[in-house]
Amino acid sequence: MSKAVPIPFSEPPWLMGLPSAYYNNSHRKWQKTCRALVDQLLMPEAIEWEKAGDVPEDLYSKFAAANFLIPNLSAPLPVNWLHKLGIHTLPGGLKVEDFDYLHTLIYVDEMARTGSLGPSGAVTTGIAFGLPPILKFGNEQLQERFVPDIITGKKRICIAITEPGAGSDVSNIATTATRTADGKHFLVNGTKKWITNGLWSHYASMAVRTGGPGPGGLSMLVVPLLDTPGVSMRRIKVGGQTTAGTTFIELDDVKVPVSNLIGVEGQGMKYVMQNFNHERLTISISVNRISRVALSAAFEYCMKREAFGKSLMDQPVVRHRLAKAGADLEAHWAWTEQFTYCMTKMSHVDANRELGGLTALAKAQAGRVIEACAMTAVLLFGGNGYTKSGQGEIAEMAFREIPGAKVPGGSEDVMLDLAVRQLVKNFRAKTKELETSMERPSGSSKL
Repeated sequence: MSKAVPIPFSEPPWLMGLPSAYYNNSHRKWQKTCRALVDQLLMPEAIEWEKAGDVPEDLYSKFAAANFLIPNLSAPLPVNWLHKLGIHTLPGGLKVEDFDYLHTLIYVDEMARTGSLGPSGAVTTGIAFGLPPILKFGNEQLQERFVPDIITGKKRICIAITEPGAGSDVSNIATTATRTADGKHFLVNGTKKWITNGLWSHYASMAVRTGGPGPGGLSMLVVPLLDTPGVSMRRIKVGGQTTAGTTFIELDDVKVPVSNLIGVEGQGMKYVMQNFNHERLTISISVNRISRVALSAAFEYCMKREAFGKSLMDQPVVRHRLAKAGADLEAHWAWTEQFTYCMTKMSHVDANRELGGLTALAKAQAGRVIEACAMTAVLLFGGNGYTKSGQGEIAEMAFREIPGAKVPGGSEDVMLDLAVRQLVKNFRAKTKELETSMERPSGSSKL
């Protein structure tokens, strides 16, 4: 049976049959596995869920049962923990020790084929960004208490950084964690806002203020949420990704054991910043795919829709719009792809130093790409692109994702500034190192 020819811009070049130096047989097999599972678990009803504003209660457990939550964790995976829990392979037979950042890219890209950050975010965002701080910075005892149930999907976790008065300005966080008189607990007070998956989470990896003002006073703490005295949570209604469980959290003298401290007290700012890198890269990947879904849908529509006696595709102005948006889309994908490949060849330390600023820039560019592609799709679909049902609904849905691409994980303007500041910092450090090495005498000191 012959396969349908893919619509232009509907898939990344390597899935359109073009050669690529990045992917091996493991990656290609993983892509087929991910596509089959996403087609089974998400695609049939994702748009209807997004319209209704919620996903089925058992969706998370279905992902957990398939070991399909684990790929949300940054590569390399926590192999020792997975083996300890009897998990040696991912779906399709991929060994957990063979999982790299290109497998991450494939997973995130496939999960976003619904055309919205909502349905996939309902099952991925919490574990993707809430568990890594515990795995990377938590001591052995902390991991023993929380990792097994979270990694197997028995319990859920989220990341809780943002507050009503502190978004991209993390150092301005006001939620406090004050030690009790006996020194055994923290009492946590404050509010967290726009916390994805918060409604369903048993725990949050939370940024709190344990010291004075500024970044040096911040720490990270595992704070219990569901069924915890002093915690109240409610859903926030947002314009896009309505199914992701965006949450407002109030904390009133929430008693948390001191043993729930992640890493070292006062090092919270560093942990938050390093965790952002994984978040920003996955945002860049998923937003590119949503842009692709919208633009390719418009491309297909323009080949069928007639106006002024000929198809829209026969109108030069239409082709011009598609070309400009397509160029932005593919350029961003190529950069993100190359960027991810670098992650497979670099240590975490080197990647955080060399790629941190560029990750912020890629994330910012993703917001600009979806703005171009979604707006193009809406305009070319015409009235259908402004309607929440029918053939243009995918364009309308993608357009509502623009703010969710530009703001979470660091607002666009902050990311652009951060990227250049980080590049300047690295340049100056390397210049100083080079100058020092040139001044240092070489050779033997003997006459």
